[in-house]
Amino acid sequence: MSGLIVNPGRTWLMVEPVDMHCGIDGLSLLVKQRLQQSSCSGSAFVFCNRAGNRIKVLLWDSAGVWLCQRRLHQERFVWQRSEEGGITMTQAQWEWLIMGVDWRRLSATICVKKYS
Repeated sequence: MSGLIVNPGRTWLMVEPVDMHCGIDGLSLLVKQRLQQSSCSGSAFVFCNRAGNRIKVLLWDSAGVWLCQRRLHQERFVWQRSEEGGITMTQAQWEWLIMGVDWRRLSATICVKKYS
């Protein structure tokens, strides 16, 4: 899965947990409402469930939209919880996240965008 998102415009981590029953349309609506962005912007948008053991990734690749899911069997994804809509991640942070490692230990600047 890490090979899927090689060079997205940005990788956005959506900080609030979502219902994993949401599909492309529901998650695209959340991107529009929470970040005032289009899911077709070339960025990757990463969502997590409340339990923290599943993520979904929404990604436009210029031909269509990908919706991918990953589940950890014994661990939880390290997730940033806050009042903000989403934060951007570096490629290294993304790779750490999907391996179940605490990506916040990487020294990198994050960009925060608040809800309107």
